[in-house]
Amino acid sequence: MSTQAFTVAIVGGGITGLTTAYYLQKAIQEQKLPIRYVLLESSERLGGQIQTDYTNGFVIERGPDSFLARKTSAARLAKEVGLENDLVRNQTGQAYILNNDQLYPIPGGAIMGIPTKLAPFVTTSLFSPAGKLRAALDLVLPRGEQGEGDRSLGEFFRHRLGNEVVENLIEPLLSGVYAGNIDDLSLMSTFPQFYHVERKYRSLILGMRSTTPKQPKASADKKTPSAFLTFKRGLQSLVEAIEQRLDPVCIRKDTAVEKICKTDEGYELQLSNGTVMAADSVVMTTPAKTTRDTLSAYPFINLLKEMPTTSVATVALAFPETAIKQDINGTGFIVSRNANYHITACTWVHKKWPQTTPKGKVLLRCFVGRADEDAIVYQPDEEIIKAVLTDLNKIMKIEQQPEFYHITRWKQVRPQYVVGHQQRMAKLEAELHAQLPGIFLAGAPYHGAGLPDCIDQGEASVHEVLKFLHMPEAIAQ
Repeated sequence: MSTQAFTVAIVGGGITGLTTAYYLQKAIQEQKLPIRYVLLESSERLGGQIQTDYTNGFVIERGPDSFLARKTSAARLAKEVGLENDLVRNQTGQAYILNNDQLYPIPGGAIMGIPTKLAPFVTTSLFSPAGKLRAALDLVLPRGEQGEGDRSLGEFFRHRLGNEVVENLIEPLLSGVYAGNIDDLSLMSTFPQFYHVERKYRSLILGMRSTTPKQPKASADKKTPSAFLTFKRGLQSLVEAIEQRLDPVCIRKDTAVEKICKTDEGYELQLSNGTVMAADSVVMTTPAKTTRDTLSAYPFINLLKEMPTTSVATVALAFPETAIKQDINGTGFIVSRNANYHITACTWVHKKWPQTTPKGKVLLRCFVGRADEDAIVYQPDEEIIKAVLTDLNKIMKIEQQPEFYHITRWKQVRPQYVVGHQQRMAKLEAELHAQLPGIFLAGAPYHGAGLPDCIDQGEASVHEVLKFLHMPEAIAQ
């Protein structure tokens, strides 16, 4: 092994940057590698969009509130940093679709909107008889003819199941994950599993029935296993636990990277405090626009302009139980794009995550903003609260103002994986490898936006860095 000391700069202190730092530090310590790293974060705190607020005994997430249990990297990381016993699963219950000012229960057996059970689909009033018949054509339609070519989620699902099922169920379920437009989002970059189901089974309905594990019948005292995990004190617990295990000497907050330039020896990073830092390798975990600005000296980085973003806001409202005059049994609802509402979804947090809310209180978490409809995010607080309460009162009958509220705006940070995203990423990474070897991209704009996806990318970037620095024995362990 070389005895040369290498420097790795990790730009951005969100969950991807934190994960990169954690696993790189672990490799350095366990294998005594001649590497030092520096984690550079432009703000005064780490965690990026993970922010948990603790007001009046509530646990309120300003960004993401949980992660998929089936994607195991997040729970594995939690165990490594001592949080295994703090993991909690959400309370399962009825979720709804809001359409035409009415809440419709999401039909039982619908897997991301695809029906796998006959009775709930036939009896629901969410679709017309004609819409149900059109969806049933999926059982006899041939496979799509596009092969592995990318297409939009909307095109794919409209062909298989028809417009009505797409508009009333699949669109709000799938596009809500990305705050995007289902007719723009890439099938192969968002939900490629549906493409593979169609290729193997021809019918989505038959394929999903075959591939979905049989769930045991839930007894009166045993609910369906939940799909999501968080921590007793919120997702910020994970950020804090990782930070506590990082060498504080290696963390620089309030330090933005303004420019990165290639040199004969490696890279120079121009920092916001006026200093210049040298690095042998750089992992960029910043939003796409920040990455583009930082590497603006290299024209190929303009490929990131073809990866659009949108703005969203989370609106948390706390009430006493007595304020809710029309309670609904369930965990929340998502809103059809055809409905005339500002909110795109609402979680009844006190029911879905009971540990977040003091007894006798109610916590509602609403979302506003999505692709092509994000103007409300930029409105004053008073206008947003007025719009949200107006929408909620069409459904829930709330008779007083909230005890307090928190609005968190995320401006132009939600990446949109539009059609062709994978091809653009492949081209971008090929250009990086050729022109800026040793610089790697990781995080939500690139290969998955959920917490486990970002953790996976952070861990993968460590392997890329070690490979670039010619430490194959480190990779093998």
